[in-house]
This record gives sequence, C-alpha cells and structure tokens, in this order.
Amino acid sequence: MTKIKGKNDGPGGRNEHYDIGSRKNIPRRNVVAEIKRGEHTGAHVVKINNREYARDNPDNSKSDNVNRRT
Repeated sequence: MTKIKGKNDGPGGRNEHYDIGSRKNIPRRNVVAEIKRGEHTGAHVVKINNREYARDNPDNSKSDNVNRRT
C-alpha cells in the first residue's frame, strides 16, 4: 500500500496537495476522489469546515500518518 503524505501547503497548514509514493503534489480534490473510489484502502476522507481531506485509517503507528513529521 502506497503512503499518502500531506504537504501542509495551504493556509494554516492545511493540506492542499499530497505526495503518494513517487507521485508528487497531487491536488487534494484528486486524492479525495481516489480514496472515495477505493484506490487507497488504508485511508479515508474526513470533512472539516466543509472541505474534504485525506486521513490514514487509525492504527497504533504515528510514522504512517498523513501529517507525520519527517
């Protein structure tokens, strides 16, 4: 499963783009659509302030979170 990494490149650190494996700077709306189509089984979509964002499914690891600090 390819990891989704948020870019924190929007206002207030929101994710407007994501990196997914070797694919770089994928717009948020595209990533959300891919998740909804079931292309990323380890992720789900959350709606915050009427905007949809990618989130990793819960587990005990912080290293694979969308907004991990690396």
